[in-house]
Amino acid sequence: MYNKRSVNFANVRGNAVLLGQQFVGEVLHKGCVAVDATAGNGYDTLFLANLVGESGRVYAFDIQQAALDVTARRLTQFGLENNVQMIHDGHEKMDLYIDFPVDVFMFNLGYLPGGDHDKITRLHTTTRAMKIALNLLKPGGRISLVVYTGHSGAVEESRAVEEMAAKLNPRLFGVLKVAFINRSVSAPFLIFIERVKKEIENLAP
Repeated sequence: MYNKRSVNFANVRGNAVLLGQQFVGEVLHKGCVAVDATAGNGYDTLFLANLVGESGRVYAFDIQQAALDVTARRLTQFGLENNVQMIHDGHEKMDLYIDFPVDVFMFNLGYLPGGDHDKITRLHTTTRAMKIALNLLKPGGRISLVVYTGHSGAVEESRAVEEMAAKLNPRLFGVLKVAFINRSVSAPFLIFIERVKKEIENLAP
């Protein structure tokens, strides 16, 4: 069985992915519903599947079948494949597959590590996916976005993500940006969003 290790600042410094996992992990428990909007190499999917347990459900999206294949092998290795539905489609189409409240969404923007760098997340699909996630997010639920800025189109995409998050109603959402100020300007940053009100419909700008 996969064991989630204790995560604290001492072992996440410089690691945006682990920071994102720590943020969403605080609100996840057995029976929760979680979405990995960008499955990639499957590490976030594995993390989420372990936390929600057999009574929960994880939906993992990716436009690359190779990413889903890697994710499937990783889940099988730890016996966590049964509570994960892998979907070969873009995250901008999540609402075609999910029409119920979700506890957590995780996004890692950019391209698949070790994969085709021409296949990347893009401004228009990412912002649509964010709107879907905001409208499906449960009260008390969280969204983590790891935003990479070094690939083609990343500047425009990261600016749009940050602007959308900044415009969210503070009475309904808490929003935090985390950046590594002692690293390269192209280092990833994170956007953390938490829903703080009960109303659930039509909250995205």
